[in-house]
Amino acid sequence: MILQDKVALVTGGTTGIGRATAIAFGAAGATVVFSGRRDAEGEKTAKLIRETGAECLYVHSDASNEEDIKALVQKTVETYGRLDCAFNNAAIEPAFKLLHEQSIEDFDKLTSINVRGLFLCMKYEIQQMLTQGSGVIVNNSSISGLIAFPQVSPDIASKHAVMGLTKSAALDYAKQGIRINGINPGFIATEMNDRILEQLGTTVDALVSTVPMGRVGQAEEIAQAVIFLCSDAASYITGQPLAIDGGYTVS
Repeated sequence: MILQDKVALVTGGTTGIGRATAIAFGAAGATVVFSGRRDAEGEKTAKLIRETGAECLYVHSDASNEEDIKALVQKTVETYGRLDCAFNNAAIEPAFKLLHEQSIEDFDKLTSINVRGLFLCMKYEIQQMLTQGSGVIVNNSSISGLIAFPQVSPDIASKHAVMGLTKSAALDYAKQGIRINGINPGFIATEMNDRILEQLGTTVDALVSTVPMGRVGQAEEIAQAVIFLCSDAASYITGQPLAIDGGYTVS
């Protein structure tokens, strides 16, 4: 119970990595607030969190909407009194096209959530953490925030932006009791990964052949890395990327 009596917030917590992390926060002893737009999935996630013995709250929220994000943080503090840990996870997958074929509509939709939404989450989370004098933020980027892939230039830009925001903000608040790190998952078994495979017209077997460990990762493995970064075991870590990719980005 390494996060006993902590209050944790997870955006994009209704499925996939977000759901697994919300459950892991509960299992680690935290009270959990999580957000998303899929209410039926949110109810399922809440049930799974409560099965760990943790208290939780689901908030319907659009990660690209400033008022929604502001209200999400306010609701967390009004309900539980503080905000100790935040996992900014909400994101959407890219359209696979060459750069000159990408539409401005697709670019704006992707960056409004992946970059603008993350900036807004950090803005309001940090405001609360400053009043407390402590807090930990973990931002979900991707190996796409460390390296590049073809035909997804807007997504690569957005994931690199996540890491840029993470590193700069970590320096801004390092002396004020707030740690901010990023995680960079590789190929993880989620619904989003399934949709990406469908777009690419490829299979899991073809994907894992490129991974040194010979398998895709599980959402629960990503969740445990987030829990570690939010715990006192990571008390001297800030501004860092953590690749969780089965060795894919090893040079």
